[in-house]
Formats: sequence, C-alpha cells, structure tokens
Amino acid sequence: MPRPLSDEEITRQLSDLTDWSLVPDDAKSVRATFELTDFAAALDFVNRVGRLAEQLDHHPDIDIRWNTVTLTLSTHSAGGLTQLDVELAHQISRETT
Repeated sequence: MPRPLSDEEITRQLSDLTDWSLVPDDAKSVRATFELTDFAAALDFVNRVGRLAEQLDHHPDIDIRWNTVTLTLSTHSAGGLTQLDVELAHQISRETT
C-alpha cells in the first residue's frame, strides 16, 4: 500500500501541479477543475482520464457539468494523498495541454 505524503511533501508536489489544490477542509485530497469547449469535449476528456486511471488502477472522483470537469484525488486506503495521486494528477494535467 502506498504511504501518505507528509505536509512538506504535499506542498512541494503541489508547486509543480498548478491546476491542482488541496480541497478546503480536507488536506487529504486534491482537486482540479478543467474547462472544456462543450459537453462532448468534457465527456471525451473524462474518457481519457478514465484510461489513465485504469492504467494506474487508481480512480478519481469525477463531477461532469456542461463544459467543466472537476476531479478529486485521494488514496482512501492510505488515509490521504500518496505519490500515486501526484502521478495521476500530472498525467491528467498533461491531457489538457
């Protein structure tokens, strides 16, 4: 099982993930919202994220709206953020560039 990151590690890791931030009132999760052109583009983005998540066997919480997708990452089994969350966040952020 992956180990939870320390507060210092989280701060350092988030400095490289400008799209992502700690969830207010929950320092055990990070969240990012991505704005896309329309609903079809949002669904396409979610499908790409799904493929990445399946490859890592690590799955975000997903909220899909008309042209926005909000993703939340946490390793529930470890009780907080792990390197796996950071890795998936980096991969997801690359999908939007």
